[in-house]
Amino acid sequence: MLLIERRSFLIGAGAAWASALTPASAARLAGSDLLYAAAYKDADGYGVAILDRDGALVSQNPLPGRGHGFATAGTSQWLVAFARRPGNFAIAFRKDSRSGPVPFHTPADRHFYGHGAFSGDGRLLYAAENDFESGDGIIGIYDATNSFARRGEFASFGVGPHEILMMPDKKTLCIANGGIRTHPDFGREKLNLATMKPSIVFVDSEDGALLSQHHLPPALHRLSLRHMAVDARQQVWIGGQFEGDVSQDVPVLARLGSDTGLVPVDLPDEVGARLGKYVGSVAIGNDGRTLAFTSPKSGVTITLDTRSGKPLEVEPGQGVCGIQACADGFVSSSESGRFAGRNYACAWDNHITLVSGA
Repeated sequence: MLLIERRSFLIGAGAAWASALTPASAARLAGSDLLYAAAYKDADGYGVAILDRDGALVSQNPLPGRGHGFATAGTSQWLVAFARRPGNFAIAFRKDSRSGPVPFHTPADRHFYGHGAFSGDGRLLYAAENDFESGDGIIGIYDATNSFARRGEFASFGVGPHEILMMPDKKTLCIANGGIRTHPDFGREKLNLATMKPSIVFVDSEDGALLSQHHLPPALHRLSLRHMAVDARQQVWIGGQFEGDVSQDVPVLARLGSDTGLVPVDLPDEVGARLGKYVGSVAIGNDGRTLAFTSPKSGVTITLDTRSGKPLEVEPGQGVCGIQACADGFVSSSESGRFAGRNYACAWDNHITLVSGA
């Protein structure tokens, strides 16, 4: 595994961060109450972009490799970008840009899965990781008050933890264990498809204790549970990626509620078929009851009402994947460079994160 060289990256990235804000972008930053972050790849390499509510570029900040997801919180001064699996680097950026970025990485026998979440007070960062020798999922704990020094870890109670959410109680972590075992010696190869056992678990963030564990029916054991969003009733909506027979008719959206447990969501046939057995990102609207989910495989964004479960809109969009709430609906990004109706000479990665605003 190639660990980033901290000193050399700090010199380059720190200089770029300090000079990132042109007068025009500084004006956009000052005039926007809503900011987004998204990872990208362009002719110069990989980076993280900050964009305003209209999708206008505020700043571009380099990454040493491909980025994926983020961690941020209103209580945290940091935005953390994670490497895509099986990368081992993460970069923390201060939201107020008063100082350069802080790179950090996993221990030598771990790699990131691309997602994380902050503690309720913003002092700790929890990161989805792989103990790749044992195959066990791990949640790494990093100290945001001490240059993201690693403080410990606890089990994810599954294999292949992907997205992590801090629940509204600011204490409980919700973890999507995708069920897929990987090892850096084999790149992104999936090593255990026949024995996958994805799950959604709730864990006490203070002591790592398992609070509850939820599985789909055995017939759906090859539906890798990946990305999540929580609605106003604290139901968790999960997007899956099916690793089985492509001819098999399976749902790829699930819901976890206190009254139902973890259940697949049955969409109308003509709507479910549009997903291509793959959900790339999910987001809850600002109203707390509108869910949007995307499929870059088939190029579609679907919105539904979380109370009735009925689809509201099906919108085509080539390569669309990133999705996030905006003031009057959702903003999306695509692999072809489209972001909120603007076109850029880059490929946006899978996710959009709200940095500030509502």
